[in-house]
Amino acid sequence: MTGPAIRCRGLEKRYPPAVQAVDGLDLEVQRGECFGLLGPNGAGKTTTVEILEGLLEPTAGEVEVLGRRWGQDDEALRQAIGLTLQETHLYERLTVRELVALFRSFYPSGRAVDEVIGLVSLEEKAGTWYSRLSGGQRQRLAVATALVGDPELLFLDEPTTGLDPQSRRQLWDVVTDLKARGKTVLLTTHYMDEAERLCDRVAIVDHGKVIAEGTPRALVAAHVGQEIVEFQADGALEARALEGLPGVQAARPVAGGWQLVTDQVHVAIPALLALLTARGLAAGALSTHRATLEDVFVTLTGRRLRD
Repeated sequence: MTGPAIRCRGLEKRYPPAVQAVDGLDLEVQRGECFGLLGPNGAGKTTTVEILEGLLEPTAGEVEVLGRRWGQDDEALRQAIGLTLQETHLYERLTVRELVALFRSFYPSGRAVDEVIGLVSLEEKAGTWYSRLSGGQRQRLAVATALVGDPELLFLDEPTTGLDPQSRRQLWDVVTDLKARGKTVLLTTHYMDEAERLCDRVAIVDHGKVIAEGTPRALVAAHVGQEIVEFQADGALEARALEGLPGVQAARPVAGGWQLVTDQVHVAIPALLALLTARGLAAGALSTHRATLEDVFVTLTGRRLRD
């Protein structure tokens, strides 16, 4: 099939009396890519994904998934997609293997049960009841139930929230494997390292709208710069004075201090220290890092992703 895996135009979702969860959102996801939806809680990410999954009806707008429409091609779409929700609750007294086999029975074709259990590294827990799994193991099992039908399109709604680092990286490997097999993945996440590691393109969503879209590298280059200097000072400063320093492209206040955007950190820091000295101020907690998607979000919205 040709055309995008997901296309929506003017998507809206309103809840009476006055909640606008999604507000005219436009989105296009190409086949074979991992696409990330980024934004804080309440930005409209999960509502958007649940509309794309066919779990919610939009108030307005057009939605196509794999060239089909919910309400017309429901059965074909259910066979072609897999999904994991933010929270999944399965039968307490079924084993890992029994649960994966149950979900495999919903599809006319798919992947072998033991193969999928191996993909999420649950071989040693295959005979264990669901009630006896840890939180991370349950999350990986939820991903297994989404994979067993060998979906053309996989929705992962914050799949690694609350997982330990090892479990997170195991799920990253699953997504990397899916991309290598030409599958399409739509991922929502709060973790910038996750988005930068996995996603070919991302859209930043705030207040129900897409406010920026592109590759992680292109978004950083377009909206931020190369390096970020963060510092605290024991007295008042003005953005105009900081932005006038050599090598500084922008300055903005952040919680407890300031953030400078620069592509010449070796020039900006001496100039900053000279300014502080001239004003009789001391710098505290000074640090630098390469600009990230988190910095893009702060630039566009004035707040951090997890605020």
